[in-house]
Parts: sequence; C-alpha cells; structure tokens
Amino acid sequence: MSDAPQRSQPTLSLHDSQRRATVPFEPINPEHVTVYYCGPTVYDLAHIGNLRAMLTADVLVRLLRHLYPRVTFVRNITDVDDKITARARANGEDIATLTQRTTQEFHADLAALGVLPPDIEPRATHNIGEMQAMIARLIDNGHAYEAEGHVLFSVGSFAAYGALSGRNPDELEAGARVEVAPYKKAAGDFVLWKPSDADQPGWDSPWGRGRPGWHIECSAMSHRYLGDSFDIHGGGSDLLFPHHENERAQSLCCFPGGRFANYWVHNAMLLVDGEKMSKSLGNFLTIRDVLAQAPAEALRLLLLGAQYRSTLNYTQAGLAEARRTLDRFYRALEAGGVTDAASAAPTDVPMPSGVLEALADDLNTPKAIAELHALADAALAGSHEAAVALRQGAGLMGLLRASPGEWFRGAASEGDDVIDALIAERLAARKARDFARADALRDELQAKGIILEDTREGTSWRRA
Repeated sequence: MSDAPQRSQPTLSLHDSQRRATVPFEPINPEHVTVYYCGPTVYDLAHIGNLRAMLTADVLVRLLRHLYPRVTFVRNITDVDDKITARARANGEDIATLTQRTTQEFHADLAALGVLPPDIEPRATHNIGEMQAMIARLIDNGHAYEAEGHVLFSVGSFAAYGALSGRNPDELEAGARVEVAPYKKAAGDFVLWKPSDADQPGWDSPWGRGRPGWHIECSAMSHRYLGDSFDIHGGGSDLLFPHHENERAQSLCCFPGGRFANYWVHNAMLLVDGEKMSKSLGNFLTIRDVLAQAPAEALRLLLLGAQYRSTLNYTQAGLAEARRTLDRFYRALEAGGVTDAASAAPTDVPMPSGVLEALADDLNTPKAIAELHALADAALAGSHEAAVALRQGAGLMGLLRASPGEWFRGAASEGDDVIDALIAERLAARKARDFARADALRDELQAKGIILEDTREGTSWRRA
C-alpha cells in the first residue's frame, strides 16, 4: 500500500474474451477511448444480476476517465422486444408507457448505487432506420436472405463465426431469442427482421411491416455512435453467445473494413446463497428488494468484493459485512479529519498508487479494497493524508460518496424530524437539570436505533 503521489500512470490490462487472455489495453486513439455496453430490456425492475454488469462498466469507465483525456461511453436501452409486448399485454398498458416507466425505474436504481450515466443512451426504437440500412447491406453483400417475411443472417457465410465464444461452428445450436423454423437455411441462422401482426409493434420496411431481431439493435446503435471500430464492448457472460457472437458477425460482415470491438469484457454471473437466481427458487432479488434492507453503498461494496470475472455469491451475511466495512471506512475519514462529502473533496490530490495499480490490473477490486483497508488503518491512527487518500481511492470505485455524518445518520427520512425534536427535548431537560427525563429520552432514542454523541460542540447522532 502506498499513498505517495504517483510518478507515472500504470498500464491498464484487461481480460479480452476473444483472445482468452489478459492483455495490455491499447486504445485505437489514446486521446479518445470508446466503450459500448449492452443495456437493459425495459419491461420490469432490474435485478441484482443486471447490476453486476452495470457496476463493472461503471468502475471501468471511471478508471478510463482517470487514465485518458476523453472517454465516450454508450449504453443502449432495448425498448422493442417480444418480452416487452407480452408484459404490456399482461399489465393492460401500452408499450410506450411500460418502457418509459421501467426506464425511469432503471435510471433511479442505478443513480441510488452511484452508477454514473452513459454519455449516450440510444433507444432501439429511435434507431430503426439504422437497423434497416444494415440489414439491406447484409442482403446486398450475400450475408443475409429473405424467407417468408423474415430476414435472416446466414451464419455459414461468415467463416469466423464462433471465434468470439470459442464454439465450433459445426456444433453451434440456436441460442436465446433465436427461432428454430423451417424457413431457415441452417438452424443457427438468426433473425434480423421479422413480421409483426396487428397487435405487435412494427415499422414499414422493404420486407414488409415488422420489427428488428434483438442482435441487430446493438450493432446498429454502436455503429451510429462509435463507428465500425471501437475500443471495448462489454456485458454479462450470458451475452457472450449468442448475442455478442451474432453482433460481431453481422457488424464485421456489414463493415468488412472495420474491426467492430477491439476488446471484449465479460463479467461472471451472480449467485444468491450459492444458487442461480430464480423466481422458482424464491431467491430472485431486484435492486429495490435489497435497497429496502440496506444502504445502496453496502450493496455496491458487496458486488465489488469479488473480481468481475469471478462468480459472486450474494448473501445477507455478506451484505451485513459490507455495511460494517463502510462503517469502518467512514470512521477512518472522520478520524483523519475528512468530514465533507466526496463532491467537496479536493481534486488535485494524487490518486493512491496502490488502488490505481490494483484497478489497472484487470479491475482487481478485491485488491483495491484491501488497499483501502490499509489506508483506513493509517487514517484511524489520525493521519489526515491517509484519510484524503482513502476518499480519493474509494471514489475511483464510486464508494464513500457521503460525508461521515450523512452515512451514520442514514438517508433522510420523515423520522429525522422526530429524532431532532427528541434530541432538542433532551437538551432542554439537561439544561433544566431534569436528568431523569434526559436519560429517558436517550433510552427512547436508543430503542429507535439512534446513538447520541455528546461533545463540547453539541450533540450529534447516527443510526446504529
């Protein structure tokens, strides 16, 4: 651990899924790094499995912005999908209302976790023209064909299909959201465009009224905003095949002069109590389910406690431990005299090299958190320099955003007015030397989980 000023920036290394190795990151243009992440399909509240990809992207982009002068981060919204249509029908609401509401809920959940918004957030329904143009080009160059009102990508036309996921093309099976139908020339061929009936969303096209297949959406949106070659494409490991494999195939075939994504970053899956999250098992947790139990920052720290390529096991015990760790970090800030919120922290303080080097090593968040603990040790011993470094290093992971006072008091709530009134009454009782009443009020507050701290400057409080 070191909190000395940096002499030089570390070299960033990332695990590239296509190369199946951790390699140095070499941007196409060191003056402008470009990143694309698959965003949500907006028909329901986001769950904590979705959150892991969003947090990985957030830490990656924060780090890139520290290392490079300019970063453009694009994360899409999928607002046309058969799941959306089915949910809207089941809810008895129109699709636009459903997608608008769930998009706002998604934004609110990520904001609570301190996830920074993307620079560009395209919606699929706003890019139908770009999708149709790509599809027409794929037909013209022999990589796609029409069949019974559908347009399909011909997997056999692209010799490098399977290179990203490492699957043998002869063994590939139709994956998620890929229909197996008699009009396909090969079972692995996937839909670029499909017909819509009167009850389904649809757009006019050269192939009839219809809607896009899932995979073409991200290819069209990434190309529109980042071009035919960009630096990093990311998402959960469940997207590696078929979604990302299909994205890569259709993009390279459409724009053979480009490289599409130079690096592919995939985070591993999340378990709940050692099992895959599933509604049937009763362990399915939305972000809001967890935020009703614990502070958002505790959930963030828990998810960053495992390196993004390692399987993460969510448990209530782990969430409680994350909260205790944050208690310790905030006490360290307080002991070192850093009592403001992160937004008020000085920006000219060097980033602690140990934290920076850990994150530059393929986003090694567990090692970075260990560095924070070492800084907290020094801050708890009274080091102001270590406390400042703790705030700076944690900020690179989106942690310690509040002031110690805000953290220990908890989020503002209607109950705060009641607590403040009881404290004022207790102070009045003490001034009147009615110590029995003052003690009774302290006990009442303690029963509410409120801890009082009397100092020469007055009485402060925090939640237990």
